[in-house]
Amino acid sequence: MKDKKIKIIIGIILIPVTVLIFFTVQSLLMPKYQKGVIEGSFTGEYYRDKAPHEVLIFGDCDAYENINPIKMYQDYGISSYIRGSGEQYIFQSYYLLEDALRYETPKVVILSVHSLQFDHARNESYNRMTLDGMRWSSSKADAVKASMMEGETFLSYVFPILRYHDRWSELTAADLEHIFNKDITSHNGYYMRCDTVPFTGFPPQTPLIDPSFGDNAMYYLDKIYELCESNGIELILYRAPIDFGWYDQWDENVEEYAASHGLIYLNLCDYKEQMGLDMSVDTYDGGIHLNLNGANKASSFLGSYLTAHYDLTDFRNDPEVSAIYDEKIEFYDFMREDQMREIEQYGQLISYGANAIEQ
Repeated sequence: MKDKKIKIIIGIILIPVTVLIFFTVQSLLMPKYQKGVIEGSFTGEYYRDKAPHEVLIFGDCDAYENINPIKMYQDYGISSYIRGSGEQYIFQSYYLLEDALRYETPKVVILSVHSLQFDHARNESYNRMTLDGMRWSSSKADAVKASMMEGETFLSYVFPILRYHDRWSELTAADLEHIFNKDITSHNGYYMRCDTVPFTGFPPQTPLIDPSFGDNAMYYLDKIYELCESNGIELILYRAPIDFGWYDQWDENVEEYAASHGLIYLNLCDYKEQMGLDMSVDTYDGGIHLNLNGANKASSFLGSYLTAHYDLTDFRNDPEVSAIYDEKIEFYDFMREDQMREIEQYGQLISYGANAIEQ
């Protein structure tokens, strides 16, 4: 009887220890996205934010590299957050919105239309960067099912160690440092870049064979529209002031959809002159994305538009929220100054660029 009790006690101790070891090893092996390709951190960072958000923004790099929520707060008191991620597909935007509504109901949702060009997921790495950081819920489960490509399994999203089990040879000091606690890498979802690589021209576009968007993409656009309608949220369809990777025929499709659904299509390409954009100084990669200068110009325009057309709170007058933003601005200023020092010293960004080595 005594031996049986001892075995039971040992079993009781071993079960939580085994579970702890399993999840520690799994966390160790998962990518941390703390340097270089930091976009994989963005999904999870949303849950750590303490401020309320009256504007939520969804989409790929057209959203998180060209809109600066800190600038909109500084200029207009708007509290916004970009739930963006690398090559975020529109079905992922839908489930990220559905997920966000578990925590808050914004007054305005801004949806980047850039992802309408993709009817299905086309890159497993981008799936992981968007989905691994989501908290588990029916929204994440549905997002995984909608996103999985051939060869992917649902179980590998439940237990990512099944996907990353062979990553031992890639581990760095950062993997040990950030097993359980990651640094914040964005500014309310905005990816800051202070360097400049001027626009010199794009290669000729391949002619479109079929200018229509896919059925799956349009199905999820309808679902986003319906979800916003049912929750009393104003939906804005948005295009960044970037000419790369887009066709006039796609603009016509979006304009037609917006008109038929009573929506605003805010195409910032139509306002580049009004914003004062100068692609010789306002882009960090030759015109594909805006740098901080350009994002600030676009965000000042966007903030002015939102303030003029929607009943948004000026949170600069709210002591509790403004205290949160004071901390955000301190971090924002630190990163901007750090990047500028690095650019001055090396002539380019070493620690922040996509080719940065995770230390």
